[in-house]
Amino acid sequence: MTPLAELLRPTTLDNYIGQQHLVGQGAVLRTLIESGKIPSMIFWGPPGIGKTTLAMIISNTLGRPFHTLSAISSGVKEVREVIEQAKKEEGAILFIDEIHRFNKSQQDSLLGAVERGTITLIGATTENPSFEVISALLSRCQVYVLKEFGKTEMEQLIDSAVAHYAAQGRTVEVRENEALLRISGGDARKLLNAFELVVNRDKEKDVIIDNDKVTNVIQQNLALYDRQGEMHYDIISAFIKSMRGSDPNGAVYWLARMIEGGEDPVFIARRMLIFASEDISNANPNALLLANACFEAVTKIGYPECRITLSQCAVYLANSVKSNSTYMALANAQQAIRRTGDLAVPLHLRNAPTKLMKEMGYSDGYKYAHDYAGNFVDLEFLPDALRGTKFYEPGDNARENETRKLLQWRWKGKYGY
Repeated sequence: MTPLAELLRPTTLDNYIGQQHLVGQGAVLRTLIESGKIPSMIFWGPPGIGKTTLAMIISNTLGRPFHTLSAISSGVKEVREVIEQAKKEEGAILFIDEIHRFNKSQQDSLLGAVERGTITLIGATTENPSFEVISALLSRCQVYVLKEFGKTEMEQLIDSAVAHYAAQGRTVEVRENEALLRISGGDARKLLNAFELVVNRDKEKDVIIDNDKVTNVIQQNLALYDRQGEMHYDIISAFIKSMRGSDPNGAVYWLARMIEGGEDPVFIARRMLIFASEDISNANPNALLLANACFEAVTKIGYPECRITLSQCAVYLANSVKSNSTYMALANAQQAIRRTGDLAVPLHLRNAPTKLMKEMGYSDGYKYAHDYAGNFVDLEFLPDALRGTKFYEPGDNARENETRKLLQWRWKGKYGY
């Protein structure tokens, strides 16, 4: 049976929900489509916001041959087969879902056809294409950022679903939609999967949907609801929180869930690299070194062998002492900037490469720390309006407690140390 999400997939720009900054009247992408001349492009945005649908609409609107590949299940062989077919066609579009999962050789196989115009490439990715798409291919594509759905777009989808069932002779009354919105997390596909599951589990002709019914049905039928096999963002959240909570068992379990679900190992490694700075920081600087080594190894060896490296790193990070002191220091500094604006750099900290600047007092009063005992001199490094403001508070752990003592010795009570 065709899923509700597929039945409700729009076929024209006028029926397309969301992304008005791209496809609204006069918007950049709509203008290109209406001109009949589109470049190769990459759609970047979270799952379930219409990347595939938009590619199909472009093909339908322009009357172009449309080929689609999934980077999960396709390789160089499949790409070359499509390119050969496209040579017999005019203006063929090749849509590649999850293009970030293509390795360098797979992406290289697209270059010639894109450059010659044999195909117009449309790639879809949930990851930053600057990191995941090779520069040669990226330079030949326009990147369009698709925004996540908000409440307005999700309620439009609910209205469409209600209308669909009404046309089938079933009355669906949505008395509460908070559970539907919460469970979907802004993913249109998840929303419609959940809606369809709730309606199909109700044997009555007239269906009433409220929060309790949605929650109960989804909890009892999680596998059916999550048709992709893995709750991508929920699982990675559980993985990160297990490491933050210093539980190596939880970390390894959620890591295994991601590996079994076919999650991109580079995505996992990148999240651990971020975690090492955000949640461990200078409490154990080696964590960042190991996480970076893990990232490098994963990009070189791939599955299945890299799963061992991922496990080693995850266990190390989970067992490490934790601190978010540098993360919070930056957040505090950014908050101060938003509050006070761009304050002037004090004259003694300014560069003075010209005679005029020197005459204006630039760099006057600056003291070169290496000329003083201990390579330290008591000098003011903040704008006057923020003098004495403490952004960095060392964490309560062995390494940062030593840092606190050093700060106390240096600054003699300044900054509250």
